[in-house]
Amino acid sequence: MKAAVYSETGGPEVFRYLEVPDPEVGPGAVLVRNEFISIEGGDVLSRAGGDLGRTPHIVGYQSAGTVEAVGDAVTSFVPGDRVVTLAMDGSHAELRAVPEGFAWKIPEGLSTDDAATVPVPFGTAHDALFEFGRLTEGETVLVTAGSGGVGVAAIQLAKRAGARVLTTASTSEKLARLIELGADDGIAYRDENIAVGVRRLTGGRGVDLVVENVGGATFTDALSSLAYRGRCVSVGEVGRGDATVAQLSMMRERNLTVVGYFMGMEMLVARRCHAMVAGVLDAMAAGELRAVIDRRFALAEAAEAHAWIESGVTVGRVLLVP
Repeated sequence: MKAAVYSETGGPEVFRYLEVPDPEVGPGAVLVRNEFISIEGGDVLSRAGGDLGRTPHIVGYQSAGTVEAVGDAVTSFVPGDRVVTLAMDGSHAELRAVPEGFAWKIPEGLSTDDAATVPVPFGTAHDALFEFGRLTEGETVLVTAGSGGVGVAAIQLAKRAGARVLTTASTSEKLARLIELGADDGIAYRDENIAVGVRRLTGGRGVDLVVENVGGATFTDALSSLAYRGRCVSVGEVGRGDATVAQLSMMRERNLTVVGYFMGMEMLVARRCHAMVAGVLDAMAAGELRAVIDRRFALAEAAEAHAWIESGVTVGRVLLVP
């Protein structure tokens, strides 16, 4: 099969488009021919400086396509099924093999490319809002990095649950697109400090919950944006800056709660997570949620696609097409 691979981490230029061995299909695995590969934020960070599971390495969490073969122990899928898959790596390729429990059938009425955008960003957003963030109807939530995959998902899910949704983006143009998705108000962080903007938009009260995806100084601003007894769920550090440090004194004085979340671990230890993602897929098939696809690149153009994401101009997900 063909794959976008690299033998050392670094900038997008480390990618090479090569012929590599097809993946092996174990008894409990599903072999899928990828049709659309969603580039996740973690894929970009892994390529820039993550661990190499093997050399050459195939990066990538998430992709969707058609089942070509199943292992002897697989009971949920048959060849020909349309599926979206999740694994710690291996998506940037024509074929991938994943455990049965890390694949979902794509519902009728949902396109394969839209389904490719769902498990990581929508699953992360759903858990950050509800399982860990305990969001309830009528509360106010701040979603940082609203134009990213998790941000786009969290805005829609929070609005669907009856919350008031604030978000951040680099420009007013991006904010306009996020308001179309359901955000009520936004803060262009290049023009206004996030915490100051939140206080302005909430009459000084602050928000009940923050879904925080940037880290660094933005994380500190997120804590400052919380109302008394507010909650912050940290789901990533796409800011690629210094490590996030929480000041406990800031948290104690207003009885704040901070939770870290990583969907990969939740998938490994909590069976409920699979059903949650399946429910999101059904909701998208029913037209209750939208996939936002910024741009498509050929798999051979993986370097260009990663560079496009790192340019900071995207809204939603970038797809690779084998």
